[in-house]
Amino acid sequence: MPEGVARTPGEALAEAQRLLDAGLPFHAHEVLEDAWKATSGPDRELWRGLAQLAVAVTHAARGNPRGAATLLDRAARNLAPFAADPPHGVDVAGLVTWAGAADPAGPLPPPSLRGGGR
Repeated sequence: MPEGVARTPGEALAEAQRLLDAGLPFHAHEVLEDAWKATSGPDRELWRGLAQLAVAVTHAARGNPRGAATLLDRAARNLAPFAADPPHGVDVAGLVTWAGAADPAGPLPPPSLRGGGR
């Protein structure tokens, strides 16, 4: 997966969801991390939280529940401020709930990044 690919927010979310659904959460993390690094301003922490969710799924899949739990908590804290007015169609409230209910002993099912399906 090449790093540093410029994508619109919609493209980044669609590609990350495709990778999560395909069982490639680390690759989804890379896509979301690119968006995080390319973003300035208030949405930056949204992308950081999304990248943290994807890497939490990676940690759970690799048998690292402590790492998964830490990243699920960080992701929820970074995403929560966006719940009242979620940008880019991101299902922020659903993702915060998902992170809080997820069993870090995993494996974790892929989260749905956008509301109303994918």
